[in-house]
Amino acid sequence: MDGAKRTKWMITGANGNLGKRLLQNLLLTADTEVVALVRSERAKGQIEELPLEPEQRSRIEVVIADYTSKQDLQAASEGVNYCVHLVGVLKETPDSSYEKAHEGSCHALTEALQGGSVSHISYVSIVGALESATNRCLKSKSIAGDTLLNSTTKAMVLRVPMVLGEGDYASYALRRNALNSLNLLFRPSSMDQPLYAGDVVRAIKAAASKELDGSYDLVGPEPLSRRDLIKRAALVLGRRTQVIGLPIALGLFLAGLLEKLSSNPPVTRSMLEVLDHDDNMDTTRTEELLEISPLVSVDAMLERVLSP
Repeated sequence: MDGAKRTKWMITGANGNLGKRLLQNLLLTADTEVVALVRSERAKGQIEELPLEPEQRSRIEVVIADYTSKQDLQAASEGVNYCVHLVGVLKETPDSSYEKAHEGSCHALTEALQGGSVSHISYVSIVGALESATNRCLKSKSIAGDTLLNSTTKAMVLRVPMVLGEGDYASYALRRNALNSLNLLFRPSSMDQPLYAGDVVRAIKAAASKELDGSYDLVGPEPLSRRDLIKRAALVLGRRTQVIGLPIALGLFLAGLLEKLSSNPPVTRSMLEVLDHDDNMDTTRTEELLEISPLVSVDAMLERVLSP
């Protein structure tokens, strides 16, 4: 390592799709170092398998940490300038409740960074994560975001909708549905406003450089129903698909039944409630503050993320 001053980032949940994308983007700048926090050896291996140049790899430190441990986070953040907190769960498991994953990790992070070198935190949340939310996942996300906003470190809470990026699970699921000749979906009239993962990365970097404080929503440029999104994706793939709607009440009943039968069901009521939303927002003001306009269009996004 040379003696030139470098900018140092810390990413929690770095092995997720967004975390890996952000990490690779940051390393394109020669004077940037990244501390990538993960929870396990398996997750560490996912970072080590990324296609990076040897020089870029030399600027990564992968740390296995407990996200709810002040001591682990404090040690990892030494000398760090910017922190990006990507830890969160959509579906609870026996080992990770909403309270632990969201509120516990944010509480530990605020304590760990107090009085340290970090000047800004970016926290990626979910559209609808408000104090008034009745859904447990969204409510927990709101409490977690407020914890960061009330800390002594400047923080931005960025609430985003469905995020689509190359190789991520959401894009894979969309491609699978688009290739089906028939799809049965719970309330396919619900409105999505998908946002390209690359635009989320741009927003995070801009927020850090501006040390933007407060809560902001950022959504994609076009609202469309889940039915129309799948049909648009099918057209991109040169296919046609039919979407038949099922009542969301049926889905919630079945999810509740699964919760009674299993300690770790494939889907839960809270998860379905988060997915059953209606996004139709204008977030031009956020784009202007971050100076990231224009956002990637739906058609351009689908062309990028649906490739095999």
